Amino acid sequence: MGCATVSPVPACGARERGAVVLWLLLASSLFVCNSAILVDSAESHSTFTCEPIGLRMCQNLPYNITFMPNLLEHYDQQTAALAMEPFHPMVKLQCSPALRPFLCSLYAPVCAEYGRVALPCRALCTHSRRDCQKLMDMFGVSWPEEMDCNRFPDCDEPYPRAEDLLTNTNTTDHSTKAVQRDYGFWCPRELKVDPELGYSFLGVRDCSPPCPNMYFRREELTFARYFIGVVSIVCLSATLFTFLTFLIDVTRFRYPERPIIFYAVCYMMVSLVFFLGFLLEDGVACNAASPAQFKASTITQGSHNKACTLLFMTLYFFTMAGSVWWVVLTITWFLAAVPKWGSEAIEKKALLFHASAWGVPGVLTVALLAMNKIEGDNISGVCFVGLYDVHTLRWFLLAPLCMDVLLGVALLLAGIMALNRVRMEIPLEKENQDKLVKFMIRIGVFSILYLVPLLTVVGCYLYEQAYRSVWETTWVQERCREYHIPCPYQVEQASRPDLVLFLMKYLMVLVVGIPSVFWVGSKKTCFEWASFFHGRRRKDVVNESRQVLQEPDFAQCLLRDPNTPIVRKSRGTSTQGTSTHASSTHLAMLDDVRSVHSKMSSYHGSLHRSPDGRYTPTSHRGTEERPPYGSMPRLTEQLSRHSSLHQLDSQSQHGSARDLANPLPTNITHGSSMNHMEEQDGASA
Repeated sequence: MGCATVSPVPACGARERGAVVLWLLLASSLFVCNSAILVDSAESHSTFTCEPIGLRMCQNLPYNITFMPNLLEHYDQQTAALAMEPFHPMVKLQCSPALRPFLCSLYAPVCAEYGRVALPCRALCTHSRRDCQKLMDMFGVSWPEEMDCNRFPDCDEPYPRAEDLLTNTNTTDHSTKAVQRDYGFWCPRELKVDPELGYSFLGVRDCSPPCPNMYFRREELTFARYFIGVVSIVCLSATLFTFLTFLIDVTRFRYPERPIIFYAVCYMMVSLVFFLGFLLEDGVACNAASPAQFKASTITQGSHNKACTLLFMTLYFFTMAGSVWWVVLTITWFLAAVPKWGSEAIEKKALLFHASAWGVPGVLTVALLAMNKIEGDNISGVCFVGLYDVHTLRWFLLAPLCMDVLLGVALLLAGIMALNRVRMEIPLEKENQDKLVKFMIRIGVFSILYLVPLLTVVGCYLYEQAYRSVWETTWVQERCREYHIPCPYQVEQASRPDLVLFLMKYLMVLVVGIPSVFWVGSKKTCFEWASFFHGRRRKDVVNESRQVLQEPDFAQCLLRDPNTPIVRKSRGTSTQGTSTHASSTHLAMLDDVRSVHSKMSSYHGSLHRSPDGRYTPTSHRGTEERPPYGSMPRLTEQLSRHSSLHQLDSQSQHGSARDLANPLPTNITHGSSMNHMEEQDGASA
């Protein structure tokens, strides 16, 4: 049989030379016996080609070339030599002739042709363990679990077999025939974690990405962290201002604009989580390193870290809820513009809106917790989803956000077109036209300020999931020799991500919440805050964005049939557009008349006639509580004005005149009696 001559020592006559070498090793010192390897190359292995055997224990065998990582997942020959050290005494004492070939078949297997892996026979394993068991017990060495004899094929042949040897007919060429193989990603020892944690990285279980980030340098991460912290403070301030403005006057923001408040609350929580991540740095997103166990700092995964789980639940839940609330906002605008629903009618569906906006994100959050898909983000310091798992990114981030964008844009465009049709086809008063145009501009600007950042975030996610595999392959190629793992096979494209991409993504995620300030920002808001700081509350005024819907011409235009003519009314129209000028005037006059009547009756009841014919206040009322004389003509004038209004209304509407005729004599009587009392008081004065 020909001998493969990759090293200076040929493999022929290995048995005779092996006996001499073993006796020499027995006489040598302990330091020489336990020397690990002889490395004839500066590299640990050459991109997964066959390499010469450097292990001293495996010299002078029928083969002298091997491959790394070996069958026991040792990344290089140095790691394999350290693992073989416990068996050195048994090999030196020659407890079994099958022990050394069996150990070398696992720690330095023969590099077979075309990448075929040759396993030792079960009989070789059984003989080695049986013959050396007593000596192993004497030295306190246990048989490793990965070397269990039942894991090997049931045969009784020497190792290596004839077909396993790689021969080279050209004896003058000392280079080996390269066997190119793609072994995929092997998890480095520094990144391995406990199996019960359930981690995975690049498809390998019990492995976790390194921390700090595998793509950026530490100074880049520091800059990114401060950048995210500043932006989160700005967003937190803006959304908190919106929420506090709502709390000052909760009746100001009604449907269809009430979802803006809940939308602001969601992104207030999102910015708060990012701010906490800025303060915590890597304390939550990363696991601590353990140099004693050769463990590097790794990314936190799963739900075993309670702080990381809490940050993930808050961030993901409110991120999804914020996008759903924007869809709800477009739905309410659509209902107000197209079917002509009023504020009260939309508010009746509030329970359904809340169930959808909080229920859907809750279901998604629970599903991710059950799937254990939480991942630490060592750039921002928070915990999120889809940072290293492309499938989770695709189905739990991209899919919901794209659906929200498509549905919201469709409803928004339908509502704006309906309002524009009202503005173009139906004549309105100049004031109502201006308010409608202003309202449409506010809707458009608010939607653009929301959609542009959200679409940018979606674009960043799409770009990230498209190039994630290229970035990971590039990282493995750059770090494979440092970690002593197989280098990638036939790398076609290599690139690293740009830090600007990630900064843009975090910026747009936070900026999405700032447009809520645009909606609440007005002079009315400034007056409310000024009144709040001075301890005063202003009278409730109809919000300008809803006032346009309450104008008589605009409300009729939304509710009318396009084929019917327009009848202009005064400003007595209600929000629903169902009341008329006569009915509103009637109700207002009745309220004023009744209030005047009650005031006059109360004052008349407080007076009594003295023996000299004068009216004086009763004994239980103080002199200071008596109404001044100046108020009496004003009350008489107000009563006479209502009397004239009643006469005008009775001429225009006969039915209403009969209803108003009954209280009129009473009011007139009180008015004459009050005039008489005023004259008597003036005479006595």
